[in-house]
Amino acid sequence: MSKQLNASILVIIMIGVGLQLTFAKSVILNIIITLIGLGYLIYCRVSFKMLTVMLLVAFPLSLGTWWSFVAFGVADVWHNAWIYSTRLYAYLCLGAAVTLTVNVKQLLLSLSQHLHLSATFAYGLLAAFNLSPRVRRQVKTIRYAAQLRGVTYHLWQPQLYFKSVLAALQWSGDLAEAMTSHGFSEGFPRSTTYHDDLPKWQWGLAILCILTFGIVAFIIKPW
Repeated sequence: MSKQLNASILVIIMIGVGLQLTFAKSVILNIIITLIGLGYLIYCRVSFKMLTVMLLVAFPLSLGTWWSFVAFGVADVWHNAWIYSTRLYAYLCLGAAVTLTVNVKQLLLSLSQHLHLSATFAYGLLAAFNLSPRVRRQVKTIRYAAQLRGVTYHLWQPQLYFKSVLAALQWSGDLAEAMTSHGFSEGFPRSTTYHDDLPKWQWGLAILCILTFGIVAFIIKPW
């Protein structure tokens, strides 16, 4: 039995609970989702430093949301203030449960195998993420080359990104040729050496979480 939830199950729970969370008006549920998310992140051994930074960065946004409802709200201001400020943390922990516990390759291949995400889309995104270190090196090379000519490119100048896009267009052609030479054909079935296990009990867990949240949020309606 897998110790961690499968990436596809995490995405299903995130979307299913997250959509209902948009319409639920419960401070208690927001806090419960936040605590469950933090508990799962701790269980997956996400670094304490990462969790602390994540929570601290979100605090000014949560505080600003809370204060805007307290200062400018017109009806049930205290309840609404706590709903929307705690909801931010609930969304944050839902997203972090996916992004901080699963790498990009696991996520894309899991979605491709279990939720029928297009293989072309999955492998195209995977290639883009794998090229990100090369893009950073290319940006540095462009800036160094410009400095040799007495020109300084800052990060906000469009010339820097225009030159980077031109280089990326060349890489896209090379990447397409490489995928074709390795037997990748768009729209055709392909074999894979990567097998992503998804126990049946995790499907049941996802359905149970979504249904339980919906029942509690819209029938019981806690504060």
